[in-house]
Amino acid sequence: FLIQVITLSDLECDYLNAQQCCSKLNAWVLPKLAAHGFMTLLLLFHAHWILAVANLPLALWLSYEYFTVPRGNTGVFDPTEIHNRGQLKKHMRDCMIYLGYYLVFFFIYLYW
Repeated sequence: FLIQVITLSDLECDYLNAQQCCSKLNAWVLPKLAAHGFMTLLLLFHAHWILAVANLPLALWLSYEYFTVPRGNTGVFDPTEIHNRGQLKKHMRDCMIYLGYYLVFFFIYLYW
């Protein structure tokens, strides 16, 4: 997720164009969703109910983000819309939230 923050900041500083940035970021959307869903299912199968319930909101949010992409967009990150209506700031905020979420849960998993 740090790679997403770096890629979005490169787009913000005009080191990358929107097409390159969005193609790099869209390549990681489905693997991120699959990995988080698999981790949540693994926690359920091993009866870690509290951790599974704590992971469920992010899994549902990632699913919502993936399945509500408007028709005609190339993915969650669309090069034609990333500069419109503050989408870049929204994506940057979401990536920072994901990064913080995974940082907190890393230590929770470590000490659970």
